[in-house]
Amino acid sequence: MPTGPKGQKRPADVIGNAVRVMRIATGDEADDIVDDGKDPAAKALGAKGGKKRAANMTPERRAEIARKAAASRWKNITK
Repeated sequence: MPTGPKGQKRPADVIGNAVRVMRIATGDEADDIVDDGKDPAAKALGAKGGKKRAANMTPERRAEIARKAAASRWKNITK
């Protein structure tokens, strides 16, 4: 049976998943959400980090990083 990103069990088919969502919505089944143990404030600051880093970079440096990333993505495809 497939597992979610945090290891929770979920139905393998679409109908089974729809039934589970319906049971959670009607209160027949509990929605077991596991706390990931991370501080919400730290997660919020981490989400801001990339935007702040990009704002502090010059356009030339961002282009250089983008070229390197594109080359890395395409190196296995062009063979």
